[in-house]
Amino acid sequence: MIKVAFCDDDLTILEELSVLIDRYRVERNQEMEYTAFQSPLELLAEIEKGMRLDVLFLDVVMPGENGIEVAKEIRQYDTNVKIIFLTSSAEFAVQSYTVGAYFYQLKPIWEESFYRLMDSVIGECEKERQFSLIMRCKTGITRIELNKLEYCEVIGRTLLFHLDNGNVLERVGSMDELCSQLTQFEHFMRPHRSYLINMEYIQNISSKMITLASLAQIPIPHGKYSEIKDLYLEYAFNRKQVFLS
Repeated sequence: MIKVAFCDDDLTILEELSVLIDRYRVERNQEMEYTAFQSPLELLAEIEKGMRLDVLFLDVVMPGENGIEVAKEIRQYDTNVKIIFLTSSAEFAVQSYTVGAYFYQLKPIWEESFYRLMDSVIGECEKERQFSLIMRCKTGITRIELNKLEYCEVIGRTLLFHLDNGNVLERVGSMDELCSQLTQFEHFMRPHRSYLINMEYIQNISSKMITLASLAQIPIPHGKYSEIKDLYLEYAFNRKQVFLS
């Protein structure tokens, strides 16, 4: 089920978007639900309560509110939602991408362009869902995009998930259980009994340490260097990355 929301102070725009999405989901036979907000404050209140969306159409210029600033607040709670800004001017286009906007849609919105945009954003959402981990952690139920997971470590019975934006999520669990789920994906490797790393983030491998993009250092157990180096080189070769000898 794809969850969509519209936020625009213009009731006419909300009605137009509702008609378009109703047509879209029927013609595409797509399971989706949507909510319309005329006030960004109402939208933010729902997100603060825990509402999670796949796609958000957000007006840039609203009375007393700037959509870019609203998006910055939303990003404190949800880094995954695909934000599509709506505006009748390209004035804020550059700023929109500072908050990870998916698209910047100029008004008026025509059916053909709306359908094309929805096809694209839903395809992206479905691709991410196939490559994500849903778990219960201290902050609630969270979905992690696996390409944003740099590494995971276990301390006692607590798993710490280190994301590429510096955030760390915690949950109680077993590293063995986590590895059984994630080592099916080729870019995860367990170099140490207490660590699982995403090889996309490897910056350096020495005889004693793996250094990741965040400069986190993962210890290499005695006698495991050659095995780890070979695993990484095989992964990099399969990814067709460039080698200099």
